[in-house]
Parts: sequence; C-alpha cells; structure tokens
Amino acid sequence: MTHDCHALVESLAKYHVVCTIFSTVVKQEAPKGKDNNISDDDSRSGDTPAKLARRFMQQLREKRREKRAAELLRQDDEAIARLESAAIERSKLVDGAVLGKYSIWRKEMDNENSDSTVRLMRDQMIMARVYLSIAKMKSKLDLLQELQTRIKESQRVLGDSLADSDLHPSAPVKIKAMGQVLSKAREQLYDCKLVTGKLRAMLQTADEQVRSLKKQSTFLSQLAAKTVPNGIHCMSMRLTIDYYLLPLDKRKFPRSENLENPNLYHYALFSDNVLAASVVVNSTIINAKDSSKHVFHLVTDKLNFGAMNMWFLLNPPGKATIHVENVDEFKWLNSSYCPVLRQLESAAMKEYYFKANHPTSLSSSSSNLKYRNPKYLSMLNHLRFYLPEVYPKLDKILFLDDDIVVQKDLTKLWSVDLHGKVNGAVETCGESFHRFDKYLNFSNPHIARNFDPNACGWAYGMNIFDLKVWKKKDITGIYHKWQNMNEDRVLWKLGTLPPGLITFYNLTNPLEKTWHVLGLGYNPSIDRSEIESAAVVHYNGNMKPWLELAMTKYRPYWTKYIKYDHPYLRNCNLSE
Repeated sequence: MTHDCHALVESLAKYHVVCTIFSTVVKQEAPKGKDNNISDDDSRSGDTPAKLARRFMQQLREKRREKRAAELLRQDDEAIARLESAAIERSKLVDGAVLGKYSIWRKEMDNENSDSTVRLMRDQMIMARVYLSIAKMKSKLDLLQELQTRIKESQRVLGDSLADSDLHPSAPVKIKAMGQVLSKAREQLYDCKLVTGKLRAMLQTADEQVRSLKKQSTFLSQLAAKTVPNGIHCMSMRLTIDYYLLPLDKRKFPRSENLENPNLYHYALFSDNVLAASVVVNSTIINAKDSSKHVFHLVTDKLNFGAMNMWFLLNPPGKATIHVENVDEFKWLNSSYCPVLRQLESAAMKEYYFKANHPTSLSSSSSNLKYRNPKYLSMLNHLRFYLPEVYPKLDKILFLDDDIVVQKDLTKLWSVDLHGKVNGAVETCGESFHRFDKYLNFSNPHIARNFDPNACGWAYGMNIFDLKVWKKKDITGIYHKWQNMNEDRVLWKLGTLPPGLITFYNLTNPLEKTWHVLGLGYNPSIDRSEIESAAVVHYNGNMKPWLELAMTKYRPYWTKYIKYDHPYLRNCNLSE
C-alpha cells in the first residue's frame, strides 16, 4: 500500500506539471478577443496611414503569437507521446533479465534495483486502473474487459512480492501484455485532466486505506500485548497442580533468615508471568559476582502463587535467597487505605473497564484500548508505591520489572550516591520528547501550578530506592494525595509512570544511561553496541520477548537465559 501511494504521488505530479504547462501557454500567448476585432469596415473608415500601419503590425504580432503557441503545444504533445511510447516500448521489450529502470513514469531512476520489475508492474497497474475508470465512463466495453483481464493477471503474478526474485517466471510476459493494452488505452482514452483527476482520487483512497491499516495494526498489537501465550499458561497450570501436591514441609525455601538482612542486596520483582520472572532471576544470578549475597522478593497473585513457588523450588537460583508472596494476602492493602482499589470499585471505573460499550473491535479507538489493559487493574502494578510497607526492615531495594534482562553485576547500584533523593533512575527525555507534558494534563490547573512541563521523564523497570528517605518524605502519602485527585482521570491516563513522575518529582537522581537501556519492545533501531554495553535491557512496549510479535533480533538477549530442554517447557511446547 505504501509503495502504491509513492507511485501515485509521482504519477500525479507528472500529469499536474503537463496540465499546468498547457494552461499557462494558452493564457499567456492567446490574443485577447477585443483587440482582434478589426473588420474590413474599420479598414475602410478613413483612418490615417499611421493607424493602419499600427493595425497591420498588431495583426502580424498576433499571428506570430498564435503560431508560437501552436508550436509549443505541438512540442508538448510530442514530448508526452514520446515519454509514454518509450515507456510502453520498454515494457514490450521486457525479457527474463532484470530491468534497468523499474518505473515507466520515473526517469530519475537509472540504477538497477532488486525490485525494479516489481515496481514497473505496480506502476503499470496504477495506470491500468486509471484507464479502466475512464473506459467505464466512456462505455469502451471491449477495452474495459481487456484492462480488467490484464490487471487480474498482473495481480496474480505480483502477489505479495517485494523483490524481483519473488516474482513468478511469467512476469515478463504479463508486463508485455500490459504494455500493449496500455498503448491501446492511451490512443483511445488519453485526456490530461481526466487522468490527473483519477490519479488524485486514487491517491486519496490509498491514503485513507493506509491510515485505516495503521489503526488496525495498533489495535491488534495492543490486543496481542494483553494475551498470555498458551505455552506459558500451560506451564503455569502444570506447576500449580504439582505445587499443591507437595507436602507442606516441602514448600519452604532455604535461607529465610536473609530476607530482612539490610546488609545484603535485595530485589523486588512483582509478576504474574513465571517464565519472565525466571529470566529476571536467572540473568541476575548468572551475572552476579557473589550470588549468596542476593535476595529476591517475588510477589505474584493467587492464580500464579503455586506456579511461581514450584518453579523456584525446582530451579533454585544458586546460592541466592528467594521468597514468593501472594499480593492477595496483604490484608493492609485494602480499599480503605489504597485509593486505586477504592477507585476500581467505583461505578464509573467499572463502566470504563467492563461495560460492552467500550472499544473492543478494529473499528473502535485503539488508543483508548491501551489504557484498558488489565495490567492497570492489577495491584501488582501499583505495589511499587508501597515498598516500605512490604519490606519495613530494609534500607534500600532494587525494583525490577519482569520484562527486563540483567547483563552485568548490579551490586554497585547500592553504593550510588542519590544525593538525598529517593529514586535512582535513568532519564528518558530527548530534546522534546518523554518530558512531563507527554504524560500529564497541563491544561489542568493542579498540574500546571505544581510541575514543569519540560521536566525530564525517567523510566520504571530498574530503580534503586532509598527506603529510609522514602519514609521521611512520606512518598506513599504523596502518591495517595495525587491518586485521590485523579479519580476521574483528569490529571493523567491510567498507569503507574505518570503518578510516579508526580510522586518522585524533584526526588529522582539520574543514573548513567548504561545502567538501563530501554525500547527493545518497540524500537527496531537501537544500536547493538548500546544494548551489549547495558547492565539491564528493557523490553518495554508491546513486543514482549515471550510473544510471537517480539522483534527477532532482540529476542536472543532474553532466550539465552531459558533452558528450553526443561521438562515443563518441553511438555508445554515452549521453544525458541
């Protein structure tokens, strides 16, 4: 579709130039009627010799102008005819070799291209559709039928080909046949204004189709991002069954005395994806200098609690300590304390999420679908604002998302000077993007009065939090205040980054960018050296590494930490 749009634009531009030349020549060179009305009676009216001489010279000049205009028009017609004839003759002379020029309408492309024949066929089909429309309008039924036949033949040969090597061997024959019918159509139907109008209409239609396809693509990617692959669901179910078959004394992890030791390196990981959590833990331990000093605090939901426990009981992370908790057992986390839980119980929020009138189809708004992702309903996503309540005995903790991969030892993060700030994070702003005005509604006076729209955004996914300063600054209280004000979603859309930006405003210390490289879930142009030098890489975006829509070139950084020969993975058909 994009290729067709480009071809349409160039064809339309060429015809527009030709028509402009015609109209300009006629306007500038044609004599004006009132100056040309010199009758025989006027010449016999007794005018002086001087006036007669002037009239004679004027008539002579007008004849010269007419002759010049006719010559220019003839030259333009000849030039257009030569251009089209040359193009059609080129298509007649096509053989099995790759054409040097791919388009019958683009003179500037003189180099050989791997898709030259593909482009020639596309250009021929565009002009064939133009003449098809004109033939129908002028009731040229024989030509109409012939054009329809040639278009169908070219479509079958072209298919989804992007390069000449993908084309069917019959392509040269079809190009010749199309060239012949285009020659006939030009002789019978050519009209500059009509062709220009048809090309313009086709361009507009193609543009609308491209916009529609982009909208559908966005919708489908949002939909795919919400799904759990069958293999991971199968794995979770099998692990859950086996966990609850274990005796109670076999369900405990070793080294529980390390869980509240502030002198060790503590990680917070909140996830409902067993495979993703295993990659985070495995990659951290493999790249750690001394795994015995690392403690992982996993929190999941009741549906995945058994599976998460069973996986790490069967696959302990070396000498590291691990502990799994169920967020539904945090009795203090209730609607009377937590604004998000209270808001989720409101009629307005239920209407927003669960009623049938919100977008669920390709014809609906795909942008709104993003904010109806179930992750925004999960307390696992909002638990990051309650770290001191979850881990009251700890001084510092490293928060990790479950769509990251650790590539280096992270222990130096605990010694980074946060300069009295609460949050250590990598900033994400460039010259004009990922700043506060991207996430917050600055038309609201509460936001406009309290925040700088050009303040730099930062990333969740790998954050070192000083829990001592957190408690002193009452970070959770700040979060509650703003979350209460946003009950009608007038300050920001749903999610945790906007309230995070607000809550930690002027309380975030920027880390070096090599600590945390983002974008592997949406950006195909990240430099390889940047990825490989990063301590943590983050698959933020819709193209998660465990989904089929993941970008192939980034997936190996994730899959290298999975043992695909593991019985649970094999039995659930999980493979690279």
